[in-house]
Amino acid sequence: MKSGSNLEKVLEGGHFAVTAEVGPPKGTSASVIQKKGDILKSYCDALNVTDNQTAIVRMSSLSGCVILIRMGIDPVMQMVVRDRNRIAIQSDILGAVALGIRNLLCLSGDHQKFGNHPTAKNVYDIDSIQLVKTVKTMRDEKKFLCGENISGEVPLFIGAVENPFADPFEYRVIRLAKKVQAGADFIQTQAVYDVGKFARWMEMVRDQGLDKQVHILAGVIPIKSVGMARYMRDNVSGVSVPDEIVTRLEDAKDVKEEGVKITLEIIEQIKEIDGIHGIHIMAVAWEDIVPVIAERAGLLPRPIL
Repeated sequence: MKSGSNLEKVLEGGHFAVTAEVGPPKGTSASVIQKKGDILKSYCDALNVTDNQTAIVRMSSLSGCVILIRMGIDPVMQMVVRDRNRIAIQSDILGAVALGIRNLLCLSGDHQKFGNHPTAKNVYDIDSIQLVKTVKTMRDEKKFLCGENISGEVPLFIGAVENPFADPFEYRVIRLAKKVQAGADFIQTQAVYDVGKFARWMEMVRDQGLDKQVHILAGVIPIKSVGMARYMRDNVSGVSVPDEIVTRLEDAKDVKEEGVKITLEIIEQIKEIDGIHGIHIMAVAWEDIVPVIAERAGLLPRPIL
């Protein structure tokens, strides 16, 4: 065991994992995190706390993770390289471990021009692959990037993200391989709507044997409105929403129920793909649908390890 986290135990034990996301508030109320944690804790193995998602200022991921730990929940701390140089990154990692956080997800971060401080200076001192390597070096070699020794252990289960749908498509597996080589233990993917294309990506993943080297959790985003479906299809880079899904929602009498049905169908198809080790449910501002999806998709009960 690298970290002893619940997520690691579930995945290393050969179980099909379920994770979800907790979006921190644009404010100081711990109860926002607590309410979401209460909704999700019995239905997921770990909960991601986002790090200033879409470049909008929110409560820190570190703080949100600590609130979840107090509730007995295994958090996944997200960390973007947009906002921190290597000094701040390594400092925050030490602090996270000291506070009991055992899962870290390494990301680039959305560009600040999309957020509420578009003129903010970005950092990108290191990229997301170098962040994975940094965490692995801190954990396995107990050394900082400068080569100095770290006092104490850094037990972290290292995660990264991958988008199977971005162009050029053939490059996506090469990028995944770089993250695995850098030290990623698990991968959470961008939302899957085009299952056929995702299956082709997974075939390339298996051809390189990467499914044996890293735990892959397929991302799903339940759609609760026609407008949301159209927006993701037309405006969200790297998300592939087929027209037939938009049409189904347009024709539906109950759009939210149809969105749930589509998610359940996608999960059922994903579970049939060799090399998939779990599902990551990103229910943006719709956390109370996660228990419904977990139950109806046959993902319960969750293992107690």
